[in-house]
Amino acid sequence: MPVILAVIGAVTAVLFFVIRARNAAGAATDLIDMANDVRLAARRFGFRRRTDIHPAESIEDPHIAIAGIASAFLELDDLPTSDQRSALTRAMADTLNLARQDADELTILGRWMADECGTADAAVSRLARKLVRLAGQDGFAPLLTILNATLTASSTSINTRQKEALDDVKRAFRIT
Repeated sequence: MPVILAVIGAVTAVLFFVIRARNAAGAATDLIDMANDVRLAARRFGFRRRTDIHPAESIEDPHIAIAGIASAFLELDDLPTSDQRSALTRAMADTLNLARQDADELTILGRWMADECGTADAAVSRLARKLVRLAGQDGFAPLLTILNATLTASSTSINTRQKEALDDVKRAFRIT
């Protein structure tokens, strides 16, 4: 009887470690796929990262800055839901006249850009200043349209941190 219990215990331990190893391999594959998505989106929109400056300063397309600000704006309200993410993608596709797949890739790149800035607050202020340099006052209307469409689609109200972020955007655009 003790031999049977020992065999069952050994088989259980082996199965446990095999299942854990398989899950770890799946997680590593998912992580590699996410990094590949960011790389492909960056290539698609012509973003080239330079090692001597911050990635936000390397942006040459105002759409990337808008996507980064919008992603960071959503991050200011806890973790965004999948409905909020899809509303953001829809709003970017409609406002910026992009195909759905392009808007999806732009959302991925914008989220990465916001993460590179550290905090969501820092991302909003830094990317808003960059958007002003790239698009001037013409960048404000599409950004505001995307933010409004995202907030109304998710049926959430604006919180204090998001109000402060909007104040930072207004300051960057010199709007009183």
